[in-house]
Amino acid sequence: MPVFEYKGKTLAGAIVQGELKAGGRDELERILRQNRIMITSIRKKPAEIKIKIGTGVKKIDISRFTRQFATMIGAGLPMVQCLEILASQTENRELGKIIVQVKDSVASGSTLSEALSKHPKIFDQLYTNMVEAGEIGGALDTILVRLSVYREKADALVRKVKGAMVYPAVVAIVATGVTLGMLTFIVPTFAKMFESLGSELPAPTQIILNISHFLQSNFLYLMLATAAGVTGFIFWVKTDSGRQIFDKFMIKSPVFGNLIRKSAVARFTRTLGTLLQSGVSIIDAMEVTAKTAGNTVISKAIRQAVLSIAEGDTITGPLKESGVFPPMVTQMISVGEKTGGLDEMLSKIADFYDEEVDAAVSALTSLIEPMIIVIMGAVIGGILVAMYLPMFDIIGKI
Repeated sequence: MPVFEYKGKTLAGAIVQGELKAGGRDELERILRQNRIMITSIRKKPAEIKIKIGTGVKKIDISRFTRQFATMIGAGLPMVQCLEILASQTENRELGKIIVQVKDSVASGSTLSEALSKHPKIFDQLYTNMVEAGEIGGALDTILVRLSVYREKADALVRKVKGAMVYPAVVAIVATGVTLGMLTFIVPTFAKMFESLGSELPAPTQIILNISHFLQSNFLYLMLATAAGVTGFIFWVKTDSGRQIFDKFMIKSPVFGNLIRKSAVARFTRTLGTLLQSGVSIIDAMEVTAKTAGNTVISKAIRQAVLSIAEGDTITGPLKESGVFPPMVTQMISVGEKTGGLDEMLSKIADFYDEEVDAAVSALTSLIEPMIIVIMGAVIGGILVAMYLPMFDIIGKI
């Protein structure tokens, strides 16, 4: 029921104002007349806009819920009772509320997949499709176990990739902060001392002083330009064309490209293999995999493969043309198609590339760590040497 704000006068002439819930203006006017208030103004109170960032539910919470749910269903407990227990035991309150809603939907006659699909931000299409396949095939407990294993391995893969990205990013931010701090606070101290000497400064020293002066004079503008650039980049990446260009660049990038490519292949094969093992049709499985691929280049290749299957061809052709999938992967997929064991072959590829991601993360860390240390040493050491060069000249003259 809407809330109205009103102003008016009593019969004695006193000004009154307040808020009341009413079905409409006519109803509110009738209520105020009954209270002997002469209305001067009425307006509908604007609705409060509540902004909520994210869902409040972490991936690990969903993985834990799936594992516990699978165990309870496998033990023979009724579904509604399982959901009641899980709702009361979960540490995440937001997830607990959602489980209660799922339980109420199931208790009122909905299937589990229908109940889960009402919360797409928590339970994605892959999740609901697998649950639906389990319900139709009468093997929900098996599917939930398979789904929990998939989520645990997928979460582990994401953590590995994020871990590889976070370390160099943090070190680079710290190095940038230290460099800016030196140029902004330490170098100006030397600049005042050099001015008092009055002698001509060496070229490296003059360059560092010019950079320091530029930063001090334009610091606010540089910060605004950086913020605008980052904001523009975020909006650009969210566009279809921007996302495609960025994903293609990341896959082909010299440092992170190998890791991103291997993790994308592992995610694709794990997702598709799990869906096929769960009884989802090849077309539906490919479409779901395309939506959850996490990379537009791979999504495009998968959608081309769907068209290829619809025309009676194999899926390997479009995957080869994408340039993302190594020859070994496409050859193994081709063998799996011909032998009728595509799901098992995809699982083997996923296991292999999980190990490859581990090796790529270790190699990337061992490569980037000394590289960043060398760069930091060169930049900071270069600034210090440039600052001490004039002193060396003075000592030499003495």
